[in-house]
Amino acid sequence: MVEEKIQKVIEVARSFISTPYKYGARMDEAPNFFDCSGFIKYIFGQVGIELPRSTIEQAVEGEEVRIEELKPGDLIFVRGSYGHYNPKFPDGIGHVGIFTQEKTVIHAASKRVNSKPIIEEGAVVETTFNKYINAWAPVVVIKRVIK
Repeated sequence: MVEEKIQKVIEVARSFISTPYKYGARMDEAPNFFDCSGFIKYIFGQVGIELPRSTIEQAVEGEEVRIEELKPGDLIFVRGSYGHYNPKFPDGIGHVGIFTQEKTVIHAASKRVNSKPIIEEGAVVETTFNKYINAWAPVVVIKRVIK
């Protein structure tokens, strides 16, 4: 059952590759637009796992695992340049992606093109693990929510 859920999460996530990124996309805009946390919430919801809306709240869910224990379906939370903060994560969390069995990460990626008003452009992409880590480092926490 766990393996089936992991496969389904990855399969559903891949089906949305190239879906446009929208900064602060609301859940009622899914699946036409995603931001990183909305993408995670939507994808996991498709297999019956309800997660909070924001990255900082999602990072509190599930079991924390070390990078050496990384498995498909795990969520990799990274700092990013614009983060959200709470006492558990004082350095902030700015981005999240789903690790796959091919050692890639599927995530709603963006780049900021304007600060006021905030305008970001991008899409759901699948990148190598190393490229994800290099672009978004440092890793703040890795969580396993599929059990």
